[in-house]
Amino acid sequence: MLFTDPDETVLREEIRELKRTRKAVILAHLYQRPSVHYVADFTGDSLELSRRAVEAKADVIVFCGVRFMAETASILNSDKIVLLPEPSAGCDMAAMATAEQVRRKRAELPEDTAVVSYVNSTAEVKAESDICCTSANAVKVVQSLSQEHVLFVPDRNLGSYVAEQTDKDVILWDGHCYVHDPNISADAIRELKRRHPNAAVMIHPECNAAVRRLGDFIGSTSQMLDYASRSSKRAFIVGTEESMLHPLQEQNPHKMFLSSGSVCSSMRVTTLGSVRCALDRMVNVVSVPADIRERAAGAVSAMMAV
Repeated sequence: MLFTDPDETVLREEIRELKRTRKAVILAHLYQRPSVHYVADFTGDSLELSRRAVEAKADVIVFCGVRFMAETASILNSDKIVLLPEPSAGCDMAAMATAEQVRRKRAELPEDTAVVSYVNSTAEVKAESDICCTSANAVKVVQSLSQEHVLFVPDRNLGSYVAEQTDKDVILWDGHCYVHDPNISADAIRELKRRHPNAAVMIHPECNAAVRRLGDFIGSTSQMLDYASRSSKRAFIVGTEESMLHPLQEQNPHKMFLSSGSVCSSMRVTTLGSVRCALDRMVNVVSVPADIRERAAGAVSAMMAV
């Protein structure tokens, strides 16, 4: 049974009423707080939420995640208002690549090089890309390309995982997610395996290769949910952001999930109060300039078509 304090109950009711009057839909990433999940219309990983944003029959999209996610929703929905409840919710990895840096790097590479940008990138970087990808479809996206050479931006770890799964020449950008690398280490996973030898190990591909080699399964957050539900195992070591334990436990109440304790501070800043404030005052609007949006939309749409 879920127990909430009176203040949270009031906030939920106010958010529900504001959603109705604003004709809004709330999307929440799987790394968000449980309290935010409970007011969301849809939860999921980046790919699922990108699709939900397109399908949303709403005037307002409230994106409970980080800025690049809200930008992607705006790119795909130029006719809708997109709100990011906490404007400080950024992504350190997305900041590790700029449009100018990508242009300079591309100029150094063979002409037939395709630029693939992980959705965890800025709108400006997406606008410099041929196609985007998420952790759920990165391998499929790269395999779909006719080009032999691929510049993969900005996550070196997801890029190296893709390189292991394809015969493409994958050129890695030197970016990373601190939540997955270095905060999730091979030593930490080995210690969890020592303490729980019968547990299956699920690893996010943003982890480095040494950590990935310890995994029984490598996949995105939504793929982890599916794997845990289908598996006959009763215990799982979860190699991704700690908040992922909540949706896993909700979907699999009779199984046990163990985390190395890595936390994304940006994902934790969104609260019920900030969701209510954004909807009530219609503040923290995220929009992408038309010229950037049009070019970025081509890369995002290409991903959606794969």
